[in-house]
Amino acid sequence: MTDRKQLPHLVFGGELKEIGSTEFKDLSQLDLVGIYPDYATATAAWKAKAQMTVDNAMMRYFVVHLHRLLDPETDKPVAGL
Repeated sequence: MTDRKQLPHLVFGGELKEIGSTEFKDLSQLDLVGIYPDYATATAAWKAKAQMTVDNAMMRYFVVHLHRLLDPETDKPVAGL
């Protein structure tokens, strides 16, 4: 068992309606990659999926800081994020 604070992150993506937007073409086709225990692990998963879809300019993957949604009182800006 670890004493580290849980900081879950969600990685997901899909095809966008247009470049520069964050609106998806079809929400039913979102790729839910997974939930990861920390930002570093989530970033590695995000990078792998993004590289797999590099030939499709409309595909985008995102990392969501779930821990900030679970505990909004601790949502403080972190340098570099």
